Amino acid sequence: MAHKYAEIAFTEQVKQVQTQQHSRTGYANMEQGEDVNYLLSDYEANFIAARDSFYMASVSETNWPYVQHRGGPAGFMRVLDAKTIGFADYTGNRQYISTGNFINNDRVSIIFMDYPNRTRMKLLGRVSIVTDDDPETLAKLEVAEFRAPVERGFLIHVEAFDWNCPKYITPRYNDDEIQTLLKPLEQENQTLKQQLVNLNTSSVEATNSYPTNSYPTRLGDGPLTLVISAIRQLTPSIRAYELRDVNGDKLPPVSAGSHLQIPVQLPNKEQVLRHYSICSNPERSDIYEIAVLHEPSGDGGSSTIHQHFQLGLELACQPPKNHFALQSSSHQQGAPAVLVAGGIGITPIKAMAQSLRSQNIEFALHYAGKNNLSMAFQDKLQSEFSDSFNSYSSAEGQRLNISNILSNAEPACIFYICGPSRLIDGFLAAAKAQNIALSRIRYERFTAAIDDTATPITVTLNKSAKTIEVAAEQSILDAMLDANVAAAYSCKTGECKSCAVKVLDGSPKHLDNALSVAEQEQQGLMCPCISRASSSHITLDI
Repeated sequence: MAHKYAEIAFTEQVKQVQTQQHSRTGYANMEQGEDVNYLLSDYEANFIAARDSFYMASVSETNWPYVQHRGGPAGFMRVLDAKTIGFADYTGNRQYISTGNFINNDRVSIIFMDYPNRTRMKLLGRVSIVTDDDPETLAKLEVAEFRAPVERGFLIHVEAFDWNCPKYITPRYNDDEIQTLLKPLEQENQTLKQQLVNLNTSSVEATNSYPTNSYPTRLGDGPLTLVISAIRQLTPSIRAYELRDVNGDKLPPVSAGSHLQIPVQLPNKEQVLRHYSICSNPERSDIYEIAVLHEPSGDGGSSTIHQHFQLGLELACQPPKNHFALQSSSHQQGAPAVLVAGGIGITPIKAMAQSLRSQNIEFALHYAGKNNLSMAFQDKLQSEFSDSFNSYSSAEGQRLNISNILSNAEPACIFYICGPSRLIDGFLAAAKAQNIALSRIRYERFTAAIDDTATPITVTLNKSAKTIEVAAEQSILDAMLDANVAAAYSCKTGECKSCAVKVLDGSPKHLDNALSVAEQEQQGLMCPCISRASSSHITLDI
């Protein structure tokens, strides 16, 4: 059966215009497959229940259309079941144009708007008028807190619905929505004010922080010296830092997926490296941009960056590296791409989308987050890639369906995923269930994978002449560092293979995303930052 909305809306004349405008092929797909757009799911019901207004069109007996705006408290349009919605008509309407039109022609078209999230839903139906002869139905439509008397009700029997492209929806906000947007910023402002009070009234040791004028003006010892030239607040908890060459020279070229090791001096004066994806357009040679999520419960790196990284700070870095590159050869052979980001994982994915678009390579971009307020670059991505962009706000009840994304992708498509471990693990499990080759899935974690089956193991370090015990919740690398072993490392998430060592004895359990099968099996390497052992003991050549 055809898509119900297409069946009703795509008349022969409409199809002719689509053909003339070269859009018929795409829309023809809507007229095939299972009909799912005439029954309201929980998602549509929740969307309608959150609206405080809608636009309603009727047609008179003289064939003139009439569009009316209806407003009220959120949820005044009731969802009675999967096929029926309705609302009460209160005293105050004096023209009765819609009411008169419905007596002659019961067809109705409604548009529901969510301006802040740039979403709209179109609905077609047939109207029946409910009078006081049916008090039970009127009671279902009435809004208790609305004081005006009910004159009648309108029941709308759903014939079809569809969702519109958000490209030209201008975001607008009511008072409550503005307060929701401002609340996190006000809380952050209060936190910063309190931190300033603490800095002025307490010692450095007492606050475990720096006075505002004592943080170093230069960090790191790498050959590439960058300077912070701009800072932008992307969301209440994410800041973007623009980096330029300290002498104004062109920066080394990068490809999408590249990252920088950023030197950070923690409050205890320890200098560490933190990895951040370069999220600016890879074609730019004047700047690198990174986006930093503030994680108060983390190890202090992001908190230090948010509090102390200021304009003019110089960062002596190593040249950018890329362990999450696009598979250029596959895409040059015509393979499209599917890009999937969860939360701050959008940073490398954004650059990938820009790179693919510049190469005229087909792709789809899926971006999931807690809510629209917390999703960095969402407006820019929507504007730049509206035809390929899909966003999912869990606060709005939207869920990224991994199985559907995999099953709807073209057979040769390459998947690129960056986000929390549960997202990546979900993709890998779903791909395995659908017999999709893992070679077609590229991913980058911004936190280390969690091995729920890990048990304590004993590790012998051959060259160091040490034997160490590694707890179930501890990585082998961290145990080595605690034992004062000078182990090389960088990302700590199994992405860069900087820490790779040879296994002399025991059975490694590989959890990294960096080593090839040949490096693991033929060369006997493992990444102790994330991989473990399936045996109770393992010997490493370090």
